[in-house]
Amino acid sequence: QVQLVESGGGLVQAGGSLRLSCAASGRTFSLYEMGWFRQAPGKEREFVAAVLWTSGTRRYADSVKGRFTISRDTGKNTVHLQMNSLKPEDTAVYFCAAKIVATFVDWGQGTQVTVSS
Repeated sequence: QVQLVESGGGLVQAGGSLRLSCAASGRTFSLYEMGWFRQAPGKEREFVAAVLWTSGTRRYADSVKGRFTISRDTGKNTVHLQMNSLKPEDTAVYFCAAKIVATFVDWGQGTQVTVSS
């Protein structure tokens, strides 16, 4: 099991930026991929971005391409999500997640991101 702790959420105006961080501990040697998901009020949790732990290959949801950047620091077992040009529709609780084999199985507690118009 991998333990995950997110930080960096907050309130920002539309057009602004935030950087989320996620610190991983526990069975980090078994990490395959790390990702960010978000859940807005009344909506299902959705994929935002992910990065393969070894190669660094990244993938993004279409809604955030060109605005968000995911990165990882394998030495510090951390993953970051740089969010630029934020929009009100980006408002959600953002969750960090870890994939060991095929699915994301370990989740953080979430951090709130609120974008005001």
